[in-house]
Amino acid sequence: MPQEIGKQGENPESEQLQSEQSQLEGPQSGCSQGKQPQDGRSQSESSQGESLQSTGSRGAFITFEGGDGAGKSTHIKFLARALEQCGYSVVRLREPGGTQAGEALRQVVLDPSYEGLSAESELLIYEAARAQLVKEVIAPALAAGKIVLCDRFCDSTIAYQAYGRGLSRDFVQEANLFACQGIKPDRTVLIKAPTSARKQLERATRAQGPDRIELAGVEFHTRVREAFDAIAASDPDRVRVVVSASRKSETARLVFAAVADCVGWDANKLPFDEHFFEQANKIHGASRRKRGRQS
Repeated sequence: MPQEIGKQGENPESEQLQSEQSQLEGPQSGCSQGKQPQDGRSQSESSQGESLQSTGSRGAFITFEGGDGAGKSTHIKFLARALEQCGYSVVRLREPGGTQAGEALRQVVLDPSYEGLSAESELLIYEAARAQLVKEVIAPALAAGKIVLCDRFCDSTIAYQAYGRGLSRDFVQEANLFACQGIKPDRTVLIKAPTSARKQLERATRAQGPDRIELAGVEFHTRVREAFDAIAASDPDRVRVVVSASRKSETARLVFAAVADCVGWDANKLPFDEHFFEQANKIHGASRRKRGRQS
């Protein structure tokens, strides 16, 4: 059974994180569970945050999965900010995207005007974007001891292209292996909304309208939800299921607990209060509205 708790180049997501992070308060006290700067500096003096490399460790790779509208983007940003304020060096990414080539491919695969794009072409676009992201950003960041947070990875391809589109699961697995070049997530957080696939889609498309994947229909997205459940059940050590609570801060704390062993902190002793989450949520909402105006 899955463990259930309670989906180099221009990099818009990483640049957005740096911009949003500057709006938050400085590093929090009480983050002693995290890796602290080893050169005598305080956290506030360590502008890049702490990497795990100081202990000779590879960084940590944490992916977020879930259906459209589950709340992944919100909680990956909460986690990124919390890690940054505890002195970690964090790279936040999204799929497809995260590189100049990946963002261009994202525009193609999500554009509703390409309604005739085949499932096979769709798969290869996702894998091409992933291969570039792994080689250009993820692998170097992990080698440098950084914590990499990625909004979607290989599990989404299994869920959407194999279960959703009906492509061969074995073939999709092979394509994933080729694109990932040996990189695997240390932890995957599956965000589950306690609502139907239809309600999730309505939530996801409320602000900006549906993209090409969101237009695939409720039956498609129901299969995707079932796929994520199957993935979690088959790999409970890696995949931790977090069911969204009524308050975002409650869900965020469940996410923090789900990754605690990967980042070396005690989730029960973190100093983040309601003010932290309220402030972070306001910034997240403002950034989403800004992206909506720019799209």
